[in-house]
Amino acid sequence: MSETTQGSELQNGSQPLPEPESDLKVESQPELQSETKPVEQLKSKPVVTDAEPKPESGAESSIQATTDQVARPGLRKDEENRTFTMRELLSEFKNEEDDTSSPYSQESRQRQSYQNNAAMELINSVTGTDEEGRSRHQILVYAARRYATALERNPEDYDALYNWALVLQESADNVSPDSTSPSKDALLEEACKKYDEATHLCPTLHDAFYNWAIAISDRAKMRGRTKEAEELWEQATKNYEKAVQLNWNSPEALNNWGLALQELSAIVPAREKPKILRTAIRKFRAAIQLQFDFHRAIYNLGTVLYGLAEDTLRTGSPNLNEISPNELYSQSAVYIAAAHALKPNYLVYSSALRLVRSMLPLPHLKDGYLATPPVGNSIAPHSVWKRTEFFLNHEALQQVIRVDHKQVSRSLSGRAIDVTNIDKKAIRVEIPDIVSVSACADLTLPQGAGLCIDTTSGPVFLVADSWESLDGWLDAIRLVYTIYARGKTDILAGIITG
Repeated sequence: MSETTQGSELQNGSQPLPEPESDLKVESQPELQSETKPVEQLKSKPVVTDAEPKPESGAESSIQATTDQVARPGLRKDEENRTFTMRELLSEFKNEEDDTSSPYSQESRQRQSYQNNAAMELINSVTGTDEEGRSRHQILVYAARRYATALERNPEDYDALYNWALVLQESADNVSPDSTSPSKDALLEEACKKYDEATHLCPTLHDAFYNWAIAISDRAKMRGRTKEAEELWEQATKNYEKAVQLNWNSPEALNNWGLALQELSAIVPAREKPKILRTAIRKFRAAIQLQFDFHRAIYNLGTVLYGLAEDTLRTGSPNLNEISPNELYSQSAVYIAAAHALKPNYLVYSSALRLVRSMLPLPHLKDGYLATPPVGNSIAPHSVWKRTEFFLNHEALQQVIRVDHKQVSRSLSGRAIDVTNIDKKAIRVEIPDIVSVSACADLTLPQGAGLCIDTTSGPVFLVADSWESLDGWLDAIRLVYTIYARGKTDILAGIITG
């Protein structure tokens, strides 16, 4: 994400934060050696690892975005459900390796040989910075030679092209940032060429589009805030879009798509930024809807909302249908608090939480207004539905009906709720009783954004002021339930009541 330093102060007295930095990077599951990234996991489904993201210097004054780290998939064809180890790959890569016959012309094979030699020169010139790196480099060189041999026999072997691109991408990780021979960028550029060839041969190779987008993103990050970087970020977003179109059930791709959009928003003209940020918000939200405990996407959604609040406060022109900066800050804090509750040992999350915790409507996670029917009459006429205050904490979603007007709630204006003085007839949805939460559109509901909370005692219907407001309620309720289901309620309670 970008680093845009703001000059104004937050209304709650906190200092404004720079935009977070993303770290788009592919990693593989370790097998040969712990804490390494071998290529042998060539058919693994992308998974999020638990490697702790490290905060940058000055973690107290910045929010840093995180990216999913995934295992790289590989060989497909007749081995669709097979996970290969490196030993198997090198010993069984091609049964017909010694077959010298080929249906391809000599010219085609010579052209492929020339391309192979150029790529091999790049890989051969890499030197590991330590013994582990040198050992890993030997494996990558050996694998690259096998893929080169396969392509000389069959220039249309898209599996070999894809896997060789992975080898080049892995090799780039072994290159020191200040190296010029070869440069990390040269290896990534060669990897991108092979991803391009592979996807031309097999347009449905969604894993190739996904890892290609990561390679492009790494190249863009090397170019700062330049026009060339802008073009690369645009390419990356298009490849993530293609990957999601081919494999919609990928929260990792959606999360990285959102990160790429955030980076792009820092370079484009100011008038284009709000639209791009709104799109990034949708991608992070879609990732969370696919995987409710995807803490990286949850945290990243918090950072993009924080950045949007900063922009809104600075320019004085509210975005997202007139949502105020204070409300955006509060929404941001909800997601960051939830990410911390799910992964309390992540230093980045805990540092960010210290900066935004005061933006929550403490001692609650969220508060606001929802329209509700009379208790026990969900199909009451629209005219008798009342817009009342609700708050959400680690225990329940609670309607506020004041018995004594001298004892009031901590509303959006900042006053404190006396929960002991709430009418017993008020709606209260206990978190453990929730079965599902969803948006609903029904003629029996008043005009607005319908919310259905299905509980063990039956459904509860509410109406939010707007669809944007509904998204916030949906996410918050789902996140609190997810935190409860993961056994982390005590951590959330400590955040909002401690």
